[in-house]
Amino acid sequence: MRSLLASLCLTTAAVAALPAPAFARAAEASPLAERHAFNIPEQDMASALLALSQQSDVRILFPYDEVAAFKGRRIQGWLTTDEALGRLMAGRPLKLTVTGDRAVAIASTLARSARTRPAVTQLADASGAGSGRLMLAAFQAASTPPAATEEADAIIVTGTRVTNRTVADSLAPIDVLSAKDMEASGKQSVRDLLGTLVPSINVSNNGAGASWAVRTLSLRGLGGDQLLMLVNGKRRHNTATLFINGSVQNGQSPPDFDLIPGNAIERVEVLRDGASAQYGSDAIAGVVNVIMKSGTSGGASVQFGSYYETGGDQGRFQIDKGIAIGDGGHLHVSIDGAMQNNTITQSSPIAGQFYPTVNGAADPREAGVDRYKAKYGQPEVLGGNISYDAALPVTDAIEIYGFGTFSKRHAAGWLTYRTPMAANNILQVFPEGYIPRIHVYDLDYQFAGGVRGDGPAGSHFDLSTTYSRDRVKYIHTTSLNASLGPASPTTFYLGLVRSTEWTTNLDLTKEFDLGLADPLSIAIGAEYRENSFAIGAGDPSSYIDGGYRSPAGTFRAGELRTAGAQGVTGFLPSGSGKWDRNNWSAYINLEQTITEGFEVALAGRHEDYSDFGTTDTGKASIRIEPIRGFALRGTASTGFRAPTLQQQHYASSSTIGVPVNGVNVLLPVQALPVDSAAALALGSTPLKPEKSTNFSGGIVLTPVPALNITVDAYQIKIKDRILLSETLSGTLVRQVLAAANIPGVAGGFYFSNAADTRTRGLDIVSTYRARMGDLGNATISLSANFNKTVFTSIDPIPTVLAASGLVLVGRAKQGDFTKGTPRNKFIANVLWNKDAFSANFRATRYGKITQVASGMVLHNADNVACVAGSAGCVLSYVDEVVKPKVILDLELGYAVNQGVKVSVGANNLLNIYPTKLQPVNQVVGNLYNGYAPYGISGGLYYARVNFSF
Repeated sequence: MRSLLASLCLTTAAVAALPAPAFARAAEASPLAERHAFNIPEQDMASALLALSQQSDVRILFPYDEVAAFKGRRIQGWLTTDEALGRLMAGRPLKLTVTGDRAVAIASTLARSARTRPAVTQLADASGAGSGRLMLAAFQAASTPPAATEEADAIIVTGTRVTNRTVADSLAPIDVLSAKDMEASGKQSVRDLLGTLVPSINVSNNGAGASWAVRTLSLRGLGGDQLLMLVNGKRRHNTATLFINGSVQNGQSPPDFDLIPGNAIERVEVLRDGASAQYGSDAIAGVVNVIMKSGTSGGASVQFGSYYETGGDQGRFQIDKGIAIGDGGHLHVSIDGAMQNNTITQSSPIAGQFYPTVNGAADPREAGVDRYKAKYGQPEVLGGNISYDAALPVTDAIEIYGFGTFSKRHAAGWLTYRTPMAANNILQVFPEGYIPRIHVYDLDYQFAGGVRGDGPAGSHFDLSTTYSRDRVKYIHTTSLNASLGPASPTTFYLGLVRSTEWTTNLDLTKEFDLGLADPLSIAIGAEYRENSFAIGAGDPSSYIDGGYRSPAGTFRAGELRTAGAQGVTGFLPSGSGKWDRNNWSAYINLEQTITEGFEVALAGRHEDYSDFGTTDTGKASIRIEPIRGFALRGTASTGFRAPTLQQQHYASSSTIGVPVNGVNVLLPVQALPVDSAAALALGSTPLKPEKSTNFSGGIVLTPVPALNITVDAYQIKIKDRILLSETLSGTLVRQVLAAANIPGVAGGFYFSNAADTRTRGLDIVSTYRARMGDLGNATISLSANFNKTVFTSIDPIPTVLAASGLVLVGRAKQGDFTKGTPRNKFIANVLWNKDAFSANFRATRYGKITQVASGMVLHNADNVACVAGSAGCVLSYVDEVVKPKVILDLELGYAVNQGVKVSVGANNLLNIYPTKLQPVNQVVGNLYNGYAPYGISGGLYYARVNFSF
């Protein structure tokens, strides 16, 4: 790491020494000449100027009272900022003055005597960290320009169909994270950014087998695929991979946030409220909407970093640029490339005998064997993402548009060490044992295109279609199929999974003036979606039982060996195939301001699935602001999530730790499709959709102009929740698996709708922006989430399982949902700027987490493994507790010159690790608890250079 940091310092010094014109030449052009895709509806002039500021990233200072009386015209299309301002101000007694870099002032041309009282000046500011801001200050016209003291939030497009709603007046809680938030966070992915900045989001950092390459998000303690992801308001596809053998996100196939270039993002909107009635299936917990860049500006960055103790050198290069196309069109392209080496964290010694005895005596190598063989940590990753966003007007009122992403990624990681004398090793192949290494090759793309614009009678339409595909191939190296004996290969092709999604949408909006405070906004639309999922079988050597028995006179003579490739067994032909389904839906959305400070909204949706029938969902929202600076809001909604095709049909085997007779043993276990012969024999039933009921209520406070506080309480009830069962093992299961021709597998699990859950919680978000004069400016935020999930009902155990003493939803599965994520999470963040300097300091406290044991193990009072019958040895459950931890992040930045900024920082500054496992649970080298949302690799330290042009 020292050599890497030294090279970073040299690189930083070299960049700092470069003259400003080398990078700033393109930035010297007037910001008013930059072209942007404007979409500003007809509204009052003050709101129109705010929207123009946010869409052009230009600050606009104007006298509020003198502007408020004017009506702002509709501005739409690809224009320069100067052209957009000209159209908006045409025919008005207003004049424009450029006051600084990316700042203009608008003043009245009326005589001073016409003004009857001091002006109220409004600053539309979209340049700060976070989001576009609205600030007010009363001042005498003859005085010096005042500091901005009151702010409002960015225009949002998520959770609403109107075009001028802000975060502050949203009817449901929503967070807006800008590109500058991502840059200052030091995080390398959208997923980690959200987990860092949104208190109700946690990131899962563990998995096993073929699924560890996918990291998932949990919003309000729910599953990764109970959170809907949109890109530019269009549904994003889920990954083809099923997250399995991990922890709280078991059985999920969520969207893969890592496959969107971080530098392609203008902002991210996180709706923390159920929205199935607005967006359809999956939006039970909420919605994440990624808005892509569409402007003509550009940038580039280079970042290098390394973990303090565990290696994992990593680097990322990003570049993006927008250009004008034709008459009013645009194209913005972003490229993102990243590499990361494996981290290898500290492990525990692997107990037990390594080598066979020699003539009845211990092998001499046993005394000096290195027992620290495990290589747990983050995977090696090499990947690249490309995205584009484009639009082209075809008339003054209509444009065609398109956007898309394309990604390739190769991830490779070490699995669990196999000792030389293990039944799943062949001494002639690996005399010192081995660690299987799995390689995951991901090819993913999504392309969208459509036409949108103004229709007759003031209506607006958007017709679009989106196609996506994710294909994942799996390969094993340094593995073997012990049942093939010494002739076993050590590299295996395990097969592939592939999913596709094709979605077509028509959205129509129109406003009707009913004589109330604002017009009634009506949106109606329809959607048709086709999904497919396929599994391709692996090479026969990756799954067959070769029947090898060691010859007489050799180690394990006459003993049958473990079948299938070690680590992850190849997909069987019997479990391979292709499945598909389609559904259509229609929705209506109404939003109305009844009187000043009193708003309501209603939404309804009908869905019709080819395999699950129909469902209807609805949502009602209200917001009351009895006095300025204090508002109440609340929502009630029903939700729906259909089982994914992966949950219905995924079939694969991997090796995990299973308690057997009080001892944790590595055994292969199989995921069983619910309609397979084996699952049916073990009591499975066809999956049903999940249905939810959501209630939320909150307050919005602005006690002083620069301080904003929101507090939102919520309850989410889910009926027929789709769960992956406990690992089923024992004589009955082995007999069922053998009868189904699934060789060499000791256990299995399948999905069911076996329980109902209830989640309750509280979100608190507060932000204060301090103007400190000569000391600069600071944005201080404090936020928290409190969350608790309980099981309200668990279905009776299927008779066939109960007769063998097995359960579907046991204590471990219940524990994952009720205790497997932090009960609370607190985030304190300070972002400070002064001239060319900036600093971002963040402290995150994760509450207590408990990993509930699935089976009882033999242990003594010190939780050390023991032999049955020995003194003090008992058989009981040993749960693991991840104690609360505070993780500190820090980034320091300096703008070397115009267009060049150098930053250094640390994620997990103090190199904090999770709580260590109890000795009895330190199986095959595990030391740290993988349930921790901040991972087991320690502190990451990095340097970055940003260029803007």
